[in-house]
Amino acid sequence: MNRIYDFGSGCTNPDTFPVEELAKAAASGIREVGAEFSRYPGDLGHLGMRQILARRESDREGIAIDPDHVALTNGSMQGVTLTAEAFLVDGEPNIIVTEELTYSGTIGAYRRLGVQMAGVRVDEQGMCIDDLEAVLQRLQHAGTPPRFIYTLPTYQNPTGSVMPRERRLQLIEVAHRFGIPIVEDNCYADVHFEGDKEPALYTLDDTDHPHIYLCSLSKILGPGVRLGYVYAKPPMLKKVLDRRYDGGNSLLAASVLASFFGDRLWDHVNRMNIALKEKRDAVFAGLQTYLGDVCTWSHPVGGLFIWVHLPDDVDHQKLRQLADEANVRYAPGSAFHIEGVDLPNLRLAFGYPPLDAIHEGIPVLAEGIRSASGVADSGERAAAG
Repeated sequence: MNRIYDFGSGCTNPDTFPVEELAKAAASGIREVGAEFSRYPGDLGHLGMRQILARRESDREGIAIDPDHVALTNGSMQGVTLTAEAFLVDGEPNIIVTEELTYSGTIGAYRRLGVQMAGVRVDEQGMCIDDLEAVLQRLQHAGTPPRFIYTLPTYQNPTGSVMPRERRLQLIEVAHRFGIPIVEDNCYADVHFEGDKEPALYTLDDTDHPHIYLCSLSKILGPGVRLGYVYAKPPMLKKVLDRRYDGGNSLLAASVLASFFGDRLWDHVNRMNIALKEKRDAVFAGLQTYLGDVCTWSHPVGGLFIWVHLPDDVDHQKLRQLADEANVRYAPGSAFHIEGVDLPNLRLAFGYPPLDAIHEGIPVLAEGIRSASGVADSGERAAAG
C-alpha cells in the first residue's frame, strides 16, 4: 500500500504520546479515586485535575486562578457547544460574531445549533478590530445584537496568527462598549515554539464584563483523552453549566491524567514542543525548496497549522484529484470560511505526520500544486536553476 501523507489532521504528535507513563499513572490515579467511581463526577469534575489546570493557567498567565471556577469538559468542543447553548434564545435571531476564518469544528457546531455567524476579517495579527466594530455597529443598527464574540486570538486556526497585546486590549474595549460577552478559545495555548507569549484575553480585563475561556489537553497530549475545560467567574460559569446534562466529565480519564501530570506538566509540554517545532521547520524548508517561487505561507510561532496561499490560477478540483491519487491529505481553505467561500488557500497540519513523511510528502504536494496551476514543475525549476 502506498504511504499516506496526512497534512489534513489537526491532531498533535503521536511520537510524543506517553503511553508507558500514562499506564503507570492509571494505576495510582484509579486507586486514589477508588469507590468514588460509583458516583457521578458532577458539573465541575475531578478536583485534582482542576487544580492542575488552574495552576497551568496561573503559571502561564501570572495570575491566580480559582480551581472552583474551572469545569472539566469532554474536550474543548463541549465547551464551545455548551457556551453557545447558554446564550441562545428560542424564537429570536441568534448571531455570533467570529473571525470569518475559524476552526471548521466550531463552524459545524454553530450551524447544527442554528446559529448565524457574522464574520470579521483576519490578518496576520488576528481579528481586525476596525472590521469588528463595523460588524457590531451593523448588527446593532439592525436590532440584532450578537450573543457573543467568539475568537481564537492565539495561534489562530487556520491562519496561525497571534493577536498582539495592543489589539487584544482594543478588542476588549470594543466588547465593553457594545456590551457583548467574549468567548476566548485558547486550545493551542502551550503549543509554543519561540518568542514571547501574548497574554490570554481574560488576564487583561479586571472588570466583571462577561468572559468565558475555553482550553484543552487535546493539543498537548491527544484528542483521544477527551479532556478540556471552561474557566469563567460566577455567574457566567453557572450559566454555562446549566446547559450540562451529561453527569460530568469522565472521572476515570481525569484521575489518570491528574496522576500523570502532577508536577511534570511543563516538562511534558517542553518535550512535545521540541518535536513539533522540528516538524514545523521541516514543512517550512520543504515549502521554500519546492514552492518558494509560487506560494506564500504563514510563519506561526505556535500551534499546529501553516496557512498556504496558492497561485491565483490553481484549479482546486484538479489539485484535490492529484492529491488524492498521491495519497496526500490537506484541508482546503473553504473548510474554514464561515460561509464556505472558495479561497486560494490550504491548511497544512504538521503535528500528526512523521518527520520522514513530511520530507517525502511536501515535494509530492508541491508537484500537485504546480500541475494544478500550470506552472513549471519543481524538477524543471531545479534544472533551470
